[in-house]
Parts: sequence; C-alpha cells; structure tokens
Amino acid sequence: MGEGVKIRNVHDVAAWRLCLGCGACFGVCPEGMVRLADVEDDGIRPFVAAGGCRHCGTCLQACPGVRTVAPGRGTAAGNAGADLLRWGTFLEVWEGFAGDPTVRFEGSSGGLCTALSLFCLEQGLAGGVLHVGADPEKPWQNRTVRSTTRREVLQGAGSRYAPASPCEGFRQIESAGDASVFVGKPCDVAGLRMAQQLRPELAAKTKIAIGFFCAGTPSTKGTLELLRKYGIDPADVAGFRYRGQGWPGMATARFTDGSRPPLRVSYSESWGFVQKYRPFRCYLCPDLTAELADISVGDPWYREVDEEEPGRSLILIRTEVGREIFHRARKQGYVTAEPVAPEIIYRSQKNLLGKRQAIWGRLLAMRVLGIPRPALEGFHLFENWRGLPAREKAKSILGTARRIIQRNYFKPVEYECSNVTNSRGQP
Repeated sequence: MGEGVKIRNVHDVAAWRLCLGCGACFGVCPEGMVRLADVEDDGIRPFVAAGGCRHCGTCLQACPGVRTVAPGRGTAAGNAGADLLRWGTFLEVWEGFAGDPTVRFEGSSGGLCTALSLFCLEQGLAGGVLHVGADPEKPWQNRTVRSTTRREVLQGAGSRYAPASPCEGFRQIESAGDASVFVGKPCDVAGLRMAQQLRPELAAKTKIAIGFFCAGTPSTKGTLELLRKYGIDPADVAGFRYRGQGWPGMATARFTDGSRPPLRVSYSESWGFVQKYRPFRCYLCPDLTAELADISVGDPWYREVDEEEPGRSLILIRTEVGREIFHRARKQGYVTAEPVAPEIIYRSQKNLLGKRQAIWGRLLAMRVLGIPRPALEGFHLFENWRGLPAREKAKSILGTARRIIQRNYFKPVEYECSNVTNSRGQP
C-alpha cells in the first residue's frame, strides 16, 4: 500500500484503481452493503452504501486487488528453476481438446473448461457450474450464472473479453444442495481462495476451481468502440461472441434484424482492438496462468494457427484434486490429451511472461510516487524483473511513472453515476 493512504473498504480499493472486478467483496460482505456495477470505462466495480459500512474489513480479506498470495505447494517434479519462477507450481502439463466435437467447436481453444465442467456435472461430482455467459439483454456484457444442465453450460462456452465477476455468485454455491465447479480468470480464482478461508461452506461446496490464462480484461467500452468502429449501434446487437466456433475463432455479432448478415472479425483484429481498453490494475497482475486453480488452461500459441483449425488447449494440472478429475475425465473420453514438456508453456505464452517481468518495476514507480499498490506475495517478481533487458527495465519504471502523472493516477477516481450501468446488487 502507498504510505499515508488508508484503504478502509472496497470503495477505496476501486477509487485507487486497484479493483480487479472479481466480485468477491459482494459475495462475502456480512452486512450486504456492497453492490456491483459496470463502469463503462473501467470494468465491474464495487459501490458501498453510504453510512452503512462498519469497516469490519471482511471485504478486504477477500480482495485479490489489494493482496494476492501465490500458493505454497512446494516444488513438483519437473517444475523447478525458470518454470517455477514464470508459471508457479504445477504437477503435470498436457496439450489436448474436448473429446466431444461440439464442445471443442463451441469452446475457446480446445474447450477444456467446458469439457471438464461437463464431466463433473454429468458424472455426479457436482450439481452445478458457476461461470459467466453473455447477458441476454446486453450480449456484449456478461452475467454470472450457475448452470445445472449441459445446454446451459454450452451456452456459456467461449471466451468473454469483457468485465466478468463470477465471485458475486458465492452464495449460489453455498445455498445449493450439492457441490459446484467454479470457472474464472486468475483473479477470480484468487478471490475464491481468499473467500474460502472466511466461509467454510464455500470451501466445502466447491468441488474444483478451473482457471484460464488471462492477459487482462478490457472494459465494456472496448467492445462498444469495436462495434462503433464498424458502424454498429449496440442496441441492434442480438448476440455477440468474442471467440469460439473454430480456433482461434471469430468475434461475431448477430443482429436483431435477422435479414442482416452477421459481423465477423478475426481474433487478431478484435483482441488487438479491445486489449487497449484494459484498466491499469490489469497491468499489475502477476498471476496470468491461474496459479491458484486446481487446473488451468490456455492457448498453445507455439505455432501458427489457421483461422478455422480445430482448437487445442494447454493444460496445467496444479493440485491433486485437479489431477484426479483430469485423469478420470480423460479415461472416460471427455478429454483427449497428451503430455508435453513444460517448455511448451514458454513457447506458447511469451507475452504473458513479459507482462509478469515488468511488474516489479511498475510497483517501484508506484511506491516512489506514493500511491497505493497491491501486495503481491510469492510471485518472484524481482527475479523475473531481473530477466528483462536494461531498456525494458527502465521502461517498466519510467513508463509507469509517466502514465501515473499524465493520467492523474496519484488522485483517487470519483465515479460519475452516469457511467454506472448493469447494477448487480442493491446497497
């Protein structure tokens, strides 16, 4: 944290641009004083009822925005040295895809999040899957759902490059009569793990946490500006997919006017556009491959991929729970996969490593300028930063300082009510 600045609750977390938008604060507030809303320029942010907060600190105890701790599982065989510094601990590395061709086609890359969720659901290991899918009223936005059928799970398949807060659904897990699968970004899984320490029922009813690799979450404005770039009024959009239906898949907008042909934009073009709208906090996140998940998956970008090629996924087995479920799913045909060497992770995700390497310098700039910064423990940030060329080291410090000064990040943000949409709770 920045010297002289006191973070009292998640309102202050958001004001100082440390919020990751996971929704964990909404899920754990004992007084129900937190609501979530989509701030178009930034992402899903918490708002605390005026005069209602008792400053008990519960929301901060579950907030990965102010503190994230890497898991201390020890070093597994084949996971030491550079691999441990870069990607955290894991037990096994595989490359594969969903055994069901429909699941593989609908999902991003190889559809592993969907395939493993369906395995748990259909084999009785869990009665529901907590994940995000498109909001039926505003399909360029997301909503959190607990799916209990194959059809519902498939409806949520595919990446969603827009703000998502699955942790807001903790009470859905706790109130269910059976266990749940949790699927989310690395920060979502971090929020889940912190909340599980506060709420034993949440821990008891989460069968497995599946995380996916993440380079940051663009704000809603990114998608809206992408649509406007092609002359599309968002009100005319009946459905929107960011990926899926092929690998890497096309961003596709369908219209309320059924006679109008869909808009299809390549993955490289759509992601290249919306990624510019990632908020500042995403550039400080060291957990890019969901280190706190039981299983984490991502794209194996170690070779050129044809636009309509069947998808494949890189699979990191991180815990014994994940290992047991993965191998059972593979034996029953839900997953087709083969083991690969850990160096495939580096070849596939060099950009994610570069992002992690820059974080120590960015935090140093924040410290020098006296603004609040997150506590990020166990991610070997200094060791990774040392691996950067001298020019990139300087850029990580000076570039961050320049951004902070030019954008007035040394002052807390005051959200305008006119920018707040998609309320997810009432204060």
